[in-house]
Amino acid sequence: MDWTDDGIVLSAKKHGETSAIVTLLTPGHGRHLGLVRGGAGKRARGLLQPGNLLKARWQARLSEHLGTFRCELTEAFAAPVLRAPLKLAGLSAACAMAEGALPERQPHRPVFEGLLALIRGLDDEDWPSAYVKWELGLLAELGFGLDLSACAATGQNDLLAYVSPKTGRAVSLAAGEPYKKSLLPLPDFLLRPGAAGPPDDVIRGLKLTGYFLEKTVFQHTQKGLPAARNRLTDRLRAGSRAEPATQS
Repeated sequence: MDWTDDGIVLSAKKHGETSAIVTLLTPGHGRHLGLVRGGAGKRARGLLQPGNLLKARWQARLSEHLGTFRCELTEAFAAPVLRAPLKLAGLSAACAMAEGALPERQPHRPVFEGLLALIRGLDDEDWPSAYVKWELGLLAELGFGLDLSACAATGQNDLLAYVSPKTGRAVSLAAGEPYKKSLLPLPDFLLRPGAAGPPDDVIRGLKLTGYFLEKTVFQHTQKGLPAARNRLTDRLRAGSRAEPATQS
């Protein structure tokens, strides 16, 4: 068995003295593991940082075997964010979510393309909004997409303000008023392609996607959402609470 594909590094775990088991997200072969000989060495450490885009060749005697990767760096995305804690948290969260949510060896090209676009856009100040929308896309790709097209009660698509935690369908402001304590807030930026939301709306968006990801995709894991995802939420929440610095 032998194939070559692009791959985003999701994780690299030391195996033995010198090797590493690397998880890549590829467009054609899905989330795929392989052994990288020498992957635990200093030379390979920078190559195998989560978020980097590689050109990978996978080889194995049989398709069900772990196999080995030979990798070349295509784009180094990890190094530029190492000294930017919030961006690093976003990169780590996205890689952890993809690794934890996607089935092994099943192609999900939209998730790959969305993740690559998200990583390339980390220099954009609105990347947290893009991250929330990427999680919405992840839910949809796995068959758990939310229906935000119209109000579940009225069929109208104006003044959508909530999402039902039971059905994943949008609810309008008026129809949801009597039940708003049991509904999830729907940030307006999620209804507008290309739009970004203020920090508080991003937090609400993460709460929304996190609820459904935990309910559907991560329901069988003891700890729920990956720790890296929780750290991102904590950092964004802390940033939204921080008071702007006063000028002297």
